Amino acid sequence: MSAVDKAFHGLRHMIATGRLGAGEKIPPEADLCEELGVSRGSLREAVRMLSALGVLEPRHGSGTYVSQLRPEDLIGSLSLTLQLLPLPGLLELYEIRRVLEAHVAAQAAARATPETVGTLFSLIEAMEATEDPTEASDLDHRFHAEIARAAGNPTLASLLAVFRARSRKYQVFTLPEGPDLRRKSDADHRNLATAIAAHDPGAAAGAAEAHVAQTERWLRALEPPVEDEGA
Repeated sequence: MSAVDKAFHGLRHMIATGRLGAGEKIPPEADLCEELGVSRGSLREAVRMLSALGVLEPRHGSGTYVSQLRPEDLIGSLSLTLQLLPLPGLLELYEIRRVLEAHVAAQAAARATPETVGTLFSLIEAMEATEDPTEASDLDHRFHAEIARAAGNPTLASLLAVFRARSRKYQVFTLPEGPDLRRKSDADHRNLATAIAAHDPGAAAGAAEAHVAQTERWLRALEPPVEDEGA
């Protein structure tokens, strides 16, 4: 185990066992280096790694603190690795996504307010009206994010947002088949929003699962290239 790994796992153990609690300032560098048996350079690199994961928060002029350790924030850091997944790896996640999207749709159907329903149909109308694939993708993301928000579990919403962020890099709507696929996708969105508006959890779950499964089939069949970040 390298010195950086030793420092990383040592700090992680302190946090996991509750020795360092959420919002607490970590001990001085000299004390940690002595306890963990590492150099200042190794400790600082471990702190940078944990900060990138949302576990620690360096504060200029004040020191380094343990974050609030909110599940939704820590799950969001998964995007650092999931953004690297090639298409075959992403497709393996679709089985998980189908289950979770169905669950949040059912919860949203049980809890949706008139304001939520109005937002969903407004987003659908905007999706149907635009001819810009990038704008359509953004509206699609907002549509699903609104359903996840209405479900009432920020952790699930964060996890699904990470999944969707990688999925959006593989754009099927920009392919020659794109217009036909978009019409099918828009129809799926209407079915899902209608079930939520009717407060029918079973129908909403079925519509969400079918929609995600359809997207998975398109990705498997068409194998679109990764969208260029600089485009």
